Amino acid sequence: MDRLVVSTFPNAKALPLWAGVEQGIFTAKGLDLVVHETGSSREQRELLAKGEIDVVQAALDNALAMIKAGHDVIILMGGEGGMNDFIVRKDIRSPRDLKGRILAVDSPDTAYALLLRKVLTAHGLQKDKDYQLRAVGNGAKRLRALAADPRLAGAILNPPFSAEAILAGLHSLGRLDELVGPYQAGGAFALRAFAQKSGSLIERYIQGYVAALDWLRQSDNAPIAQRLLRERLAIADDVAEATYRQLIDPAFGFAPQAQLNWAGFRAMLDVRSATEGRDARLAKTGAYVDESYYQRALAQMTNETSVQ
Repeated sequence: MDRLVVSTFPNAKALPLWAGVEQGIFTAKGLDLVVHETGSSREQRELLAKGEIDVVQAALDNALAMIKAGHDVIILMGGEGGMNDFIVRKDIRSPRDLKGRILAVDSPDTAYALLLRKVLTAHGLQKDKDYQLRAVGNGAKRLRALAADPRLAGAILNPPFSAEAILAGLHSLGRLDELVGPYQAGGAFALRAFAQKSGSLIERYIQGYVAALDWLRQSDNAPIAQRLLRERLAIADDVAEATYRQLIDPAFGFAPQAQLNWAGFRAMLDVRSATEGRDARLAKTGAYVDESYYQRALAQMTNETSVQ
């Protein structure tokens, strides 16, 4: 059994990993999968750079941030478009109402913080001039920060935290894919050196992850999946049920077979360019997006199915 450490955020998007471990899906691929649950994208990037984790299953914009910082990272596959809502306090009725306010983010220079900035820029608001960002960490921490500090006007939240926030009296200005269009959010990435020396592990991980997604979409497995959400996230039955429905919705939740959405990926690059400035290291996507592991993994799964 080969050990593989995969880092993710402790939110509902970790469900394929939790289910894959509990149901023995990764074990069937010869993997002893260790799920590392990060407190922030900054921590995640630092641990990957040190080699303390092997694969990151999270926002791909963090891979771009690492490449920009000089790390040799490759993107392996897609996953989902973010499943994010722009959650704000009841007195906020439009993005313009956020002038002079403070918003909670994970890290100001990556992923959904950049999308938030794009939304606010479209409404004439500039970071630091018209509003402030406060880095507080992952979705659970952003939700707790909103509850604890009334000075925070809102945050980008995904399931189940978006549902919990709405039940607590906040509301959504809209889903990010509605506000900014297609976006490639989550996916898998690793250091190129690790992938090159551990190709079999990478391919078996991809196979296990895709198999876990297929398992989640089988209606007979819904009760188990919802139990996992309740136990792992300490959420109520109704929140778990609603979250599960969002996750398996192919238009909003996990992408079928974790495919990379190239239109969304280009949009992600455009958002980063507009907010952080253009970087020549990100111009040639073929230099850091390597779908060969994904393609080999799925081809083998197809072959195994045809033999059966």
